Amino acid sequence: MAFELPALPYERTALEPHISANTLDFHHGKHHNGYVNNLNNLVKDTEMGTMTLEEVVVAAAKDASKTAIFNNAAQVWNHTFYWNCMKPNGGGTPTGALAAKIDNDFGSYEKFREAFKAAGAGQFGSGWAWLVLDSTSLKVTKTLNADNPLTAGQVPLLTMDVWEHAYYLDYQNRRPDYAQTFLDHLVNWEFVAANFDQAIAA
Repeated sequence: MAFELPALPYERTALEPHISANTLDFHHGKHHNGYVNNLNNLVKDTEMGTMTLEEVVVAAAKDASKTAIFNNAAQVWNHTFYWNCMKPNGGGTPTGALAAKIDNDFGSYEKFREAFKAAGAGQFGSGWAWLVLDSTSLKVTKTLNADNPLTAGQVPLLTMDVWEHAYYLDYQNRRPDYAQTFLDHLVNWEFVAANFDQAIAA
């Protein structure tokens, strides 16, 4: 079964003015779609063509001969996850068990924000900022290019894409402004909380 480009979970104009329809047209319609097409071409008629996307990411990460497969599979996974990490009229603060865990592990929500913004703004070159559950602790991490916390045994809860194509049409070189806006206006905390609840129940 071929991998497919998932539809955005909102209209292409829904994140404006924070992320423009123009950015989503390129980011989802061109970049994400390109990774899907590349992945399908790379795994066609191979054993990985029958695996789930998560299985491909983890298996390819362990095999240096499958770097191209990993890069495209991880980018398909990362982008699909990223779209769901945002919503119209998002941002604000988390609630419930997730909020309590953030306070416990980071000291406060504000300290988490600073760590997350620093991870995104401080990632040299292209990559991702993440909130993950690592064993029993929440951590902020950053990964280069297509790298994904799944390969480190961590559970991704939230991600912010800091490849230039994620923000450059709207923010140019102001990546810290994009990170600030992501937290203030875009984060889908319900999605993050659902990921957390599922992880601690597993």
